[in-house]
Amino acid sequence: MDVVLLLKAAIMGIVEGLTEFLPISSTGHLILTGSLLNFTGDTVKVFEIAIQTGAMLSVIWEYRQKLGRTVAGITHDPVAQRFARNVVVAFIPAALLGLLLGSAIKQHLFKPVPVAIAFIVGGLVILWVERRHKRLYGERDTEGTRHARVETVDDMSAIDALKVGLLQCLALIPGTSRSGATIIGSIVLGFSRKAATEFSFYLGIPTLMGAGAYSVWKQRELLQWGDLPMFLVGTVFAFISALLCIRWLIRYVSTHDFTVFAWYRIVFGLIVLGTAYTGLVTWAA
Repeated sequence: MDVVLLLKAAIMGIVEGLTEFLPISSTGHLILTGSLLNFTGDTVKVFEIAIQTGAMLSVIWEYRQKLGRTVAGITHDPVAQRFARNVVVAFIPAALLGLLLGSAIKQHLFKPVPVAIAFIVGGLVILWVERRHKRLYGERDTEGTRHARVETVDDMSAIDALKVGLLQCLALIPGTSRSGATIIGSIVLGFSRKAATEFSFYLGIPTLMGAGAYSVWKQRELLQWGDLPMFLVGTVFAFISALLCIRWLIRYVSTHDFTVFAWYRIVFGLIVLGTAYTGLVTWAA
């Protein structure tokens, strides 16, 4: 058993869990962290997608009561039926586009410099959205006193779900951030911060678990039984760190905006571009 390899897997799992639900791009951070750790290659690309399952299991655990009520009421409860329908509707666009363009995107954009550029662009978009929101609603927005068009996930329509699903397609570009695209986009659409954040959690369950299962199956010839400990370690650490992150983020969005994440993205992206340009860090392709 390669202890160093398992340590790298644990670090990658922690990075995945801490960044999956924040608007800072977990995929981008995994690509950059893997590059720094010299943890790269085709098998690692499958690993990076597979360990997202650990983060999604943390959502299932944290919201097990809501999900359990939905499953129990799927045949007779209109609220449960509407919630399930909205998750399915929102899931479809990215699933279809991912199947069509996934291979091309991985080949050309899963590299540090394109990720850094996406970090910066995404940060600028978040700044614009937050300044727009502050101009429209002031402190009422982060104090929880603004009346949003969609206050909870149960207030969503099928059209709302489709719009969020289309926004999630932007996250196929590494560094964009699935959470960022869905949360910030939903806020623009009139969601409360809590509703936008929670629906992003729920939507991640079929999106990322499906992507993980599909990637492992499609690339199964690259995998060996000896890789199983690495995958298990990464998944477990992703679960633990994601669970902590979810609980913190729900408290955070009740009284704060996302400006700090925007500046983090911009600064981090500039550092990657600067070190790549000067040769200070040799980022792996």
